[in-house]
Amino acid sequence: MTTDSNDSIRPFEVSVDRETIDDLRTRLERTRWPDQLPDAGWAYGTEREYLRDLCAYWREEFDWTAFEDRFNEFDQYVTTIDGQRLHFYHVRSPEPDATPLVLSHGWPGSVAEFLDVLGPLSDPAAHGGDPADAFHVVAPSLPGFGFSGPTNEQGYDVPRIAETVAELMDRLGYDRYVAQGGDWGALVTALLGANYPDRVEAIHTNMLFLNPSSLEADDPTDLLDERGLADYRETAEFRDGETAYHEIQATKPQSLGYGLTDSPAGLAAWIVEKFRTWSDCDGDLESQFDRDRLLDNLSVYWLTETINSSMRVYYETDVRAATPDAVDVPTGHARYPVEVYKTPRAWAETVYDIVHWAEMPEGGHFAAMEVPDMFVDDLRSFAGDAE
Repeated sequence: MTTDSNDSIRPFEVSVDRETIDDLRTRLERTRWPDQLPDAGWAYGTEREYLRDLCAYWREEFDWTAFEDRFNEFDQYVTTIDGQRLHFYHVRSPEPDATPLVLSHGWPGSVAEFLDVLGPLSDPAAHGGDPADAFHVVAPSLPGFGFSGPTNEQGYDVPRIAETVAELMDRLGYDRYVAQGGDWGALVTALLGANYPDRVEAIHTNMLFLNPSSLEADDPTDLLDERGLADYRETAEFRDGETAYHEIQATKPQSLGYGLTDSPAGLAAWIVEKFRTWSDCDGDLESQFDRDRLLDNLSVYWLTETINSSMRVYYETDVRAATPDAVDVPTGHARYPVEVYKTPRAWAETVYDIVHWAEMPEGGHFAAMEVPDMFVDDLRSFAGDAE
């Protein structure tokens, strides 16, 4: 990775101008809605009347001052690494001996996923916890996502993102730290553990990436017990029925990007359907997510015009080549019941040094946003196990 001549770290605040808000409202008001078959519900994709109601709220009632306040509650910064702008939260704990921690999100999430956990992780005493569990928290908007802005050249894949995160932690002066992530952030985290064992003390993930080539069996399912086979079948079912989005984004993201960049309703339809399907909401999306929090995440993509570059990660990344064959640092895994990719433990133990495996009682793909208290408690527990 090249060294930037301008490696300064500059304070950043989220600010939304009136012209941008007015443009969004006009586009929402002028949405041309597609037809929907009677009684189709969500079977064909995002249900039209739910989306109409959500977009009406976004247009008429969403509080932009409160949006800015939520994102500006904690210290955030921008810097430039390898020619790419990088936005990040850096929440220093009042506890001087706190453990440095970097959180990496995935798609279609953003740093909005972490807003409810930054306080409890960095200052547990102020949230009814033990000061000994404190972290200095770094939470970047991954390159190509959100306030980091679009990537500006080809080849910006997940391994390069992991290098960027490692450089950020070095630039902040953290020579030893813990890494945590889900979705693409889980692969970033695995690569940090595999490639920087001298700096990364331990890793914790909501998903576990691995290659079939790392399994020592002609038929990898021979390694599985009844629970492992169930995990394997659930994941195979997801891949068969729910990954058309992946195929599009990995092959022709630019074609999709025009509609999602131009239409806020289209953007909302594409992302909200994933939140409903991948979360532990039993079909009732707003039973798990406050409407404003859903719109926080959508607004980040809309305001920064990064839906196209965020999808481009699927095109750029060769997952099989990027996935490490061995991660030797202590590894923790939280298994949320509605996580879409469930790696059987027997497989995980062929690649990772598993020291902590938690079967969570509820939650799904967006754990820090869905069940923030459980997410924080498990991460604290893992940190104790990994010592």
